[in-house]
Amino acid sequence: MGSKRLNRIAEEIKKVVSSIIANKLKDPRISTMTSITKVTVTRDLRYAKIYVGVLGNEKEKKDSLNGLKSAKGFIRRGIGETINLRYTPEPLFYLDESIEHGIYISKLIDKVNKESGNDDEKPEEKSQ
Repeated sequence: MGSKRLNRIAEEIKKVVSSIIANKLKDPRISTMTSITKVTVTRDLRYAKIYVGVLGNEKEKKDSLNGLKSAKGFIRRGIGETINLRYTPEPLFYLDESIEHGIYISKLIDKVNKESGNDDEKPEEKSQ
């Protein structure tokens, strides 16, 4: 199966699951700051790896992931009702730490700029 088709299916699953989390799930364990960052689908369309970003502390992240795992059947049914595929992929949820990592790197860069005294100078001005 072509990678373009797999990418289109993955993006459609991302939209559907995001909508389900935002509008249909009533689990109090799932944080309101939960977002789907990436979806990959296996070549046989049996599994969808769904990467979830949760802003909050470790307990909120763990609780949100557990809530999503317990709602796996409900989410799979929602995918099957929305997307017409021969097999409805089983959602597998993984915690995505890339957002927090990006924030951490940004803070480190800001800290280095402040320590060196270059935060008020623009990069374009230095080269001239």
